[in-house]
Formats: sequence, C-alpha cells, structure tokens
Amino acid sequence: MPQKITQSIAKLLEDKSTVKVLATSDENGNPHAVVKQSIHADKDGNLVCLELLESSKSNKNMVRSIWFGRNVAVSIYGEDDISYQIKGRPVKAHVAGPVFRKYYTKVRETLEDADLAAVWIITPDEVIDQTFSARKSEEETARPYFKHLDKITRKEKKYV
Repeated sequence: MPQKITQSIAKLLEDKSTVKVLATSDENGNPHAVVKQSIHADKDGNLVCLELLESSKSNKNMVRSIWFGRNVAVSIYGEDDISYQIKGRPVKAHVAGPVFRKYYTKVRETLEDADLAAVWIITPDEVIDQTFSARKSEEETARPYFKHLDKITRKEKKYV
C-alpha cells in the first residue's frame, strides 16, 4: 500500500549533507546500488530521482522496474546517524514536458555540461526507520530473549 514521504524525511532529503543511495536490480536480479544526491521528495509525498546519464545501469534498471513492476530501494543517511530505507516502485519517467523542463533547467544551472535523461517518480510502499536506536528498540521488543550472554552476566555481576 503506497505511503507518503513525511515532512521530516523530505527535509532530510533536502539536506545537502544527507547521503542518498538508490538500489535497483538488473535483468538477473543482481543488485546495483549507487549514490544519487539528486533524490528528493515532491509535494505529493513521492520520491523524485533525476537521472543524468541515458545509458547508466540505474536508468536501465529503472526502466526494467517500471515494465515488470519491480521494487527499488532508497537508503538515506543524515546527521545524528538518522537513517531510513524507502522501498517503492517507479511509476513514471518524465523525458519531456513541463516537469522535465523544470528539472532540466535546475540541472543546467548547477551542472552546466550535464544533461538530464529522465525524471523518475517513485511511489513509496514502505518507509523503514533504520536509525540504530529505533532498530534496537524494535529488536528488543520483538525478540526479548535474543540477548548476548555477556550482557546478561554484566547485569548480574558488577565488575570493578
């Protein structure tokens, strides 16, 4: 079921220091992950990914994903070790028209010699908080008996 990107995640995506990684898969299901600083959220709560290279593996894999209904994933990592994984499906590739023109103009203002191959729209299906404290809390709640023996003995014995 589609989800929307929250304002806090959208803000994290806009931060230039946030690392954004797009993971796709090829025709054999082999993963391909690449840093894509051009990923951000649109006003509708979707992800937007600007692809600058027509023949890149990411672009080919995104086409395959839209044709065959395959998921992609975007991992983001920001300040204070905040981390999210967003799983979703590419639903549209703008290669002409007003949306394409808007982003093409922005790309040319920033990178004069760059082209824009496509503006990919990804609808999020799942947003997972991967921040260590959130994952640890989730693990402790779901699996209270998964404890390392050294943690159990440390609580029983007070070391000097």
